[in-house]
Amino acid sequence: MIISRTPFRVSFFGGGTDYPDWYLEHGGQVLSTTIDKYCYIACRPLPPFFDYRYRVVYSRIETVKTIDQIRHPAVKAVLRHLNCRRGLSINYDGDLPARSGLGTSSSFTVGLLNALYALRGQYSDADRLAREALHVEQVLIGEPVGSQDQIAAAYGGFNRIRFHPGGAFQVEPVIISTAKREALSEHLMLFFTGISRYSANVARSKIARLHQRTAQLQRISAIVEEALRFLSSSEGSILPFGELLDEAWQHKRTLSDQVTNPAIDDLYREAHAAGAIGGKLLGAGGGGFFLLFVPPDRQAAVRQRLQRLTHVPLRFDNSGSKIVLYQPNDPG
Repeated sequence: MIISRTPFRVSFFGGGTDYPDWYLEHGGQVLSTTIDKYCYIACRPLPPFFDYRYRVVYSRIETVKTIDQIRHPAVKAVLRHLNCRRGLSINYDGDLPARSGLGTSSSFTVGLLNALYALRGQYSDADRLAREALHVEQVLIGEPVGSQDQIAAAYGGFNRIRFHPGGAFQVEPVIISTAKREALSEHLMLFFTGISRYSANVARSKIARLHQRTAQLQRISAIVEEALRFLSSSEGSILPFGELLDEAWQHKRTLSDQVTNPAIDDLYREAHAAGAIGGKLLGAGGGGFFLLFVPPDRQAAVRQRLQRLTHVPLRFDNSGSKIVLYQPNDPG
């Protein structure tokens, strides 16, 4: 039995510039962190006593004889990519719901790759996991997804991720004082809107308009630089970070008419009225989790105003995808 644990991520700034359609020409960058919420994937060889060769457990249970019969797109693509020939049991469990804007799909892909390589007795570093997850999702599956989630899940931590026109990326840990890091964490609130959606639908509409939104995307990228300058300073209030979140959200919502809707806009106005300084929908938009920046003395009021939503406490986490149980009783 092998179990991998892979973190989910919160993206603060730069989302949209991580789409290959944009950064292969213009470059891009994002500022994000992984959090203390995880995707767990357990893999083990399946004994040859059943009338199926693959058992995949997630929101449904699949028992099939061939890889081609697997309906879960990431599982099918990863097993083909790794040329898996032995029967396998794959079981997924997560701390937060799928399709919620926290990079859950990419965490799944990264975690599955990590677990299957471990089952073969092979160590995979973060760079390999990120690159292969990008290949699986963008090439093999053909999903219209950005490139930040796979990298964040593989590497973990609070990072600036740069995307270069040639296709290369680099991960730069953010240097921040302990006091400012703690202050930032204490000002963040995460709420689930209750809306799960397929981000690909929103992403396609954004990608179709990227080159009509040059000014917005350039400003979205510039906000990353402003946030980093602010975070690297040992002085000053933490409040400007929230103001930047608000500005970034106003730009993001212009990238597609599917990013937000009247109900989500109402939620944001209510949060503002209760004391939030800034915030954003995480991921492509359209639903999922809302990240809010709220001074601690206003958080009770915000929770009360948004009591119909699920509040999820969060902390930063520095670990990327890792193997938390390694008991390889079969080479796989």
